[in-house]
Amino acid sequence: MRVALFVTCVNDTLYPRTGQAVVTLLERLGVEVAFPAEQSCCGQPQFNTGYRRETEPLARRHARAFRDITHVVTPSGSCAAMVRENYPRIAAGAAAEGRGGPWAEAVAAVAPRTYELTEFLVDVLKVTDVGAYYPHTVTYHPTCHGLRMLGLGDRPRRLLSAVRGLRLRELPGAEECCGFGGTFAVKNAAVSAAMGADKARAVMATGAEAVCTVDNSCAMHIGGTLTRLGSEVRPVHLAEILASTEGDVW
Repeated sequence: MRVALFVTCVNDTLYPRTGQAVVTLLERLGVEVAFPAEQSCCGQPQFNTGYRRETEPLARRHARAFRDITHVVTPSGSCAAMVRENYPRIAAGAAAEGRGGPWAEAVAAVAPRTYELTEFLVDVLKVTDVGAYYPHTVTYHPTCHGLRMLGLGDRPRRLLSAVRGLRLRELPGAEECCGFGGTFAVKNAAVSAAMGADKARAVMATGAEAVCTVDNSCAMHIGGTLTRLGSEVRPVHLAEILASTEGDVW
């Protein structure tokens, strides 16, 4: 099987190890991974701030980059939700305003072929035990887009539960937002910080060594708050845990 990696802006610029971990993991499972160089931002910051028309060029670029790919895999519930849930809305809005046509159809067509990493592993590859080894105590924070828009459910937890050496701790108030929310954190900084502090304290209460997410944007927010509170709990992306093997821990 051949897939394309949609690495996302946050991972490309701040967390490249996550993209590397995805490639390591998928290749270990016998999947060939391509990386279309034309890919760029999916346009979520613009769209969430109300600039729908300004999002269209980025959606068109994304559709061109992944036009010949059957499975697009991304280590981001947030960006997967943007493509799956909002690209069809963008295409429909453009068509309603007389700016549709082939590009709008291409944008809508890429949506159902896009998978968040845990969806691809569990639903397409039909695996939960990926041969990982991670001898640490971990708590899992289900990010909002993965939880509410994609409906990831227990997929991430099933994958974590199969990791050898990993001790999974329940996170109090797990389904509460961490407060990042992309541009929300900029426009409502005080509220965002307060929500982040609540989440960080819940993480610390578990006694875990690491907090795991499927979105590095949320991990960044939680991790920064933990640091400011003097905690040594570190944020880690699920892909990095799953890519870890004995003697080669990410």
